[in-house]
Amino acid sequence: MNIVYLIGFMGSGKSTAGKKLANRLGYQFSDLDEYIEEKEKKSISEIFETEKEEGFRLLEKKYLRKLKPEKETVISTGGGAPCFYENIDFMNQTGLTIYLKMNVNQLLFRLTQKEQNRPLLKGKSKEQMKLSIEQLLKNRESYYEKAKWIVNGFNIDIPSLAKDVSNYFKKSGEITKR
Repeated sequence: MNIVYLIGFMGSGKSTAGKKLANRLGYQFSDLDEYIEEKEKKSISEIFETEKEEGFRLLEKKYLRKLKPEKETVISTGGGAPCFYENIDFMNQTGLTIYLKMNVNQLLFRLTQKEQNRPLLKGKSKEQMKLSIEQLLKNRESYYEKAKWIVNGFNIDIPSLAKDVSNYFKKSGEITKR
């Protein structure tokens, strides 16, 4: 079973790129946050409010391991998912991890373009958001960089990435015959 995990900071485009990549590869697409919301019957914001971040991270770990695709899948993870409970190691063992890398200013630009409902940035001014992004990115970068591949998240060439992913699975022998 071929699984691609897209990791990276919030706003790096994991869901958008994931849908496009899955479509290009002929894979199904799954968003871990949406899966958690569906199973818990609460929004991520509601989970953060009631369970705090620690409770959310435990749910994230649980559902990451429960998400067992029945066919080739691209999975978009939450921004913090790789950074807790050895999740990055689990993802590296079960699929191809791709870090959509962006710098602080690129992330700030994306995160301030539209109304955001992100618990870790909620109610912050642009300057406060920038400081939060800098600190969170600094804390998370070492986990993100454990990904098997690192790509520029600001300018993703989906056709080239899809070709590289396909070649990766062909070379590793993990691809199933059709």
